[in-house]
Amino acid sequence: MADYQFAYLTSTTHPGFLNAPPLTSLPSARFVVAGVAWDGATTNRTGARMGPYEIRRASHMLGDAWHPLFKVSPSGSIADVGDLSLPNTSLTSMRPALESAASELIANNHMVWLGGDHSITLSLLRAYRAQHGRPIALVHFDAHCDTWPDHAGEPSGHGTWVREAIDEGLIDPRLSVQPGIRSPAHSDFIEYVPSRGGLLYSGRALRGLTSPAQLSEICGAIRDRLESAGDVPVYLSLDIDCLDPAYAPGTGTPEPGGLSTAQVMTVLEALHDLHWIGMDLCEVSPPYDHAALTSAAAATLIWTYLCGRIAATTRSAP
Repeated sequence: MADYQFAYLTSTTHPGFLNAPPLTSLPSARFVVAGVAWDGATTNRTGARMGPYEIRRASHMLGDAWHPLFKVSPSGSIADVGDLSLPNTSLTSMRPALESAASELIANNHMVWLGGDHSITLSLLRAYRAQHGRPIALVHFDAHCDTWPDHAGEPSGHGTWVREAIDEGLIDPRLSVQPGIRSPAHSDFIEYVPSRGGLLYSGRALRGLTSPAQLSEICGAIRDRLESAGDVPVYLSLDIDCLDPAYAPGTGTPEPGGLSTAQVMTVLEALHDLHWIGMDLCEVSPPYDHAALTSAAAATLIWTYLCGRIAATTRSAP
């Protein structure tokens, strides 16, 4: 792959996520973080290419990173390869380059991908689909359904990837879940996943449900759906704009009426022992952030996922 050098790329000469060392220094790491500093498919406010750096920096404030529920910390189990060197002006050039780089990394590692706008997820799903040899399950937190048939007149972008993933057979729509959807969109697009057998929980449906007890019915329904297919691989794609702008102002397309950070943490904790194969977190746009609220939320959600994976594979969590 060509070596693209851009000023915004984060190097692991700087501390990685949770101060993780480079993969070359910890080749046995249980988890590997990689940044995808791409925002060439945004339709509103750019800046997500700066997201990986700020998410890493926010993660350094997690201290010992000891989870109060799971009683574990991912510190010492993570390596960070920095930001991938990719084309930055052409979506059609970036996507195959990312798929190739992702395929190499996921062959041997449980990956966490730091976006970047949400168009990166299609390449990642292509790589995971090839690795697992079957359509995978998807849990997709977002304000937007990302099932538009075009991208503001262009064939593909950060609002089309779910439809493309279904059409390409990358994900099983019956094993796809979309919590937090609330943007103004035609019902044909919002119902694209549910009409194919998937689950969608709108922002309205989730209003006021925060505690584990309040969210237990929804979490149980998600678990039942995903476990009904056996040991299906499950991928997590988390658009930070699933959160209300009060919690995450630094994003390209903020939508009022969203989820709280606590709600998403509760769901991730409740579903920590599913067969997760990896995750991405997209659309953190630092130029529009205030007091690093958005990057702090992003780092905390990734940390929650990692702690859940450790708890699920070491002992039964509380």
